Amino acid sequence: MAQPLPSSLFKQLRHVAPTLIVIGLLQAAVLRRMGWSDSQLLLTSGTWVVVVALGMVVARGCSSYILNRPAVETRLTHRTAIIGYDAHAALIAQHFENGSQYGTVVAGFFADEPSQNEPGQQDAVPRAGSIADLIAFSKQSRLDSIIIALPPGCGHESEIENLVWRMRSVPADLLVVPYLVLWPDVLLPVQPIGPMTFTVLQRKPLRAWEMFCKQCFDDVLCVILLIPLSVVLLATAIAIKLDSPGPILFRQPRRGFNNRLFTVYKFRSMYADQADILAARQTSRDDPRVTRVGKWLRRLSIDELPQIFNVLRGEMSLVGPRPHAPQTRIEGELLDDVIVNYVMRYKVKPGITGWAQVNGARGQLVRSEDLRKRVSYDLEYIQRWSIAFDLKIMVLTALREMFSKHAF
Repeated sequence: MAQPLPSSLFKQLRHVAPTLIVIGLLQAAVLRRMGWSDSQLLLTSGTWVVVVALGMVVARGCSSYILNRPAVETRLTHRTAIIGYDAHAALIAQHFENGSQYGTVVAGFFADEPSQNEPGQQDAVPRAGSIADLIAFSKQSRLDSIIIALPPGCGHESEIENLVWRMRSVPADLLVVPYLVLWPDVLLPVQPIGPMTFTVLQRKPLRAWEMFCKQCFDDVLCVILLIPLSVVLLATAIAIKLDSPGPILFRQPRRGFNNRLFTVYKFRSMYADQADILAARQTSRDDPRVTRVGKWLRRLSIDELPQIFNVLRGEMSLVGPRPHAPQTRIEGELLDDVIVNYVMRYKVKPGITGWAQVNGARGQLVRSEDLRKRVSYDLEYIQRWSIAFDLKIMVLTALREMFSKHAF
């Protein structure tokens, strides 16, 4: 709860006053050695102390007031979920509560029924749900880390491996308490959270600061690009309207960051009555559903330009794995079922273009090998991400993909 501004100012004054008084006295002593009179040094040192004190108190008090606002404080806290149900899980939460100055908040305790793991074991903490509930919860609420805090003892190796597998698509650090690490031949990194240190099993690909930088880069570049592209957007909208009846934009649900559904915007390139919103059938070469104007829009990739507004809405990035419709299939199977690592693409925001696209892995997905190649490039991009890499991909997109033979 935020403190009233006057109370915050007095609190800041207690912090800055001792240091300022000492510095003021040292300044007065120096001025005395230089031969200044008592009235001169008192006026100079006193004025300096008062002005600097007021400035520091107001600045520190206002910043403290802003940082303690609920909306800001929520963003600055480290939110973690604990997988566990016994006294050890409760003890970890107690450490976080006692060290509240570290800003760590426990979002809840999650575990499958203890009877499935430890017969007769009773819950020592109130469970917020099962592991499946935790995965669903991570899609609705921000989680910075997930801590595995199962009871001490042997026999947890397979359970931990299963948890790592199930959490592979969750964009949060997966940590484990050190007493559960029984692999002496594996050197794993460690990560402190508040007053405790944990062993890292899995990291999210982009840290909070990197995600912030990527979002700022996307927003600034989109605003700059919208100025020259406005003519292209307007001309395209007119051409679509004159070519065939129907809406200018095509809206379709896609899966994005953390496997969340969002609506993607594209220029309509198919006849309105034949548009496949659920993507039950992929677009093929010489597809009769594509209009005359749509054929050129897809060949020049102009149909993707409205996704700039998805970027400004925070749903997409300029560069990232291309989002697919939920019902897209290869050889009768959903994409998630074809390749087990496919879900790892959801750890970053999808992009208008990507590393797979500039390497020719785009267009219709016919065989599982097509998807495997695309996912391989996407995971490589996630591992190599940097602002410079994004710039490189955008330049390559302009040079290679504007007239790509794979676009239709």
